[in-house]
Order: sequence, then C-alpha cells, then structure tokens
Amino acid sequence: MSETTITVVEPAATEGSCCGGGSCGTAAAPAATAAAERAVFQVQGMTCGHCVTAVTAELKKIAGVGEVAVDLATGRVTVDSAAPLADAEVAAAIDEAGYDLVGRA
Repeated sequence: MSETTITVVEPAATEGSCCGGGSCGTAAAPAATAAAERAVFQVQGMTCGHCVTAVTAELKKIAGVGEVAVDLATGRVTVDSAAPLADAEVAAAIDEAGYDLVGRA
C-alpha cells in the first residue's frame, strides 16, 4: 500500500468558509513514492482545510492516484498518478466532493 502526502496552502480566512472564519487545520502524511504522471487542475469553490480533505479523499478513490497537493490560494490541485488520468474521471471526483473542475491548469 502506498503512502500519501497532502500539502495544504491556506489563504487568509474568507467569507463563506465552511469553517466559520477559516479555522480548519492542515494535515500532512508521509511522502509518497515518485509517480509516473503529474497533472494540475484548476478547481473552484475551495476555501479551507475541510475542502482540501474532501477533494483529496475523492481523488484518492481514482485507481493509481498517489499524491494530491491542493493550493487553496490559487485553486490548483496537483495529482500524481501511476498513469494519465481521464479528465472526466477527475471531474466526477471533484463534483462528488462538492466543487467545480474548471479544467487543466
């Protein structure tokens, strides 16, 4: 079983955050092994640590996904995987988490 790294970069608290002022914490896990593919996606609607957890959990359900790194300030989500990811599969995972995939960054 591979290990996962979650990198969170949180901006200052924003209005409408599900955490009532951006009080969510950040989480990190041990580093993953190198992946064969890296893709960067633009996602709308993420504002806090809870958002990061939800997006990461859904993306990790896709076969072959290793590391997921979310930058809240830019809305970019970097995904390392064993093979190229289908945009439709990523869009479905982001949608399931409750956010909108804009496209590849």
